Amino acid sequence: MKPLFFLLFFLISTIAFSQTKLLSWNLENFGKSKSEETINYIAKSLKEYDIIAIQEVVAGFGGAQAVARLANELNRKGMKWDYVISDPTSSSAYKAERYAFIWKTSKLKKIGKAWLEKKYHLKIDREPYFCTFQYENKQFTVANFHAITKNKQPETEIKYFKFLPEEYPMLNLIFAGDFNCPQSHTVFNPLKKMGYQSILVDQKTSLKQECKNDKCLASEFDNMYFKTLKINTIDSGVIPFYKNFNSLKQARVISDHIPIWFEFSLN
Repeated sequence: MKPLFFLLFFLISTIAFSQTKLLSWNLENFGKSKSEETINYIAKSLKEYDIIAIQEVVAGFGGAQAVARLANELNRKGMKWDYVISDPTSSSAYKAERYAFIWKTSKLKKIGKAWLEKKYHLKIDREPYFCTFQYENKQFTVANFHAITKNKQPETEIKYFKFLPEEYPMLNLIFAGDFNCPQSHTVFNPLKKMGYQSILVDQKTSLKQECKNDKCLASEFDNMYFKTLKINTIDSGVIPFYKNFNSLKQARVISDHIPIWFEFSLN
């Protein structure tokens, strides 16, 4: 029995060690308006994950500095983190934002430079921000994205995502972010036909203005899409951080979205 026990222990340990935990969070208006107390709260929420994809970083002064403040706060919590921030997206100045990635350097290595999508940047208001990471000699690329608002019909730009796997045939893509559109929408069907799958189904991720009958979430906006042939799902979910606050008004100081996360291994 002992050899079998040690074999099982080894296999379980290997699986546990071989997983990556990716978190995506639309941190509404992430910039100088976020206090040190808020930054510290966000860092505490993120510290158990390996890669953080952030949307809605302020394009002007304060946005990049807020990401640096968050990375510094994470560094004070016991692990070494690095970060990269996009240039402002190519949409008009009013809509322009930045994206950011923060990751644990002991777990992951960034490969090459991160980049904003070039081919479809005129078709997509806030074009996705790509970054490739290596874990145990295997690579994957996260496409960080924030769609236009629901009333502006985000499906009119999400439809171009079906061309991205062909544009980057050598990359193992994970699309992550705030799509302002539920995974059930037909605009995602082409990706699904290619073998992509969402990590969340029927999961609302944006906050209401106030809870009604203990229902505090409004819409199915945030998600991730990955290719099932290349990536194995271990677990996924959301962090309902608003439950730590006395009201949604207090919670919305942090953000009007909850974080979503994906724990996976690479084939």
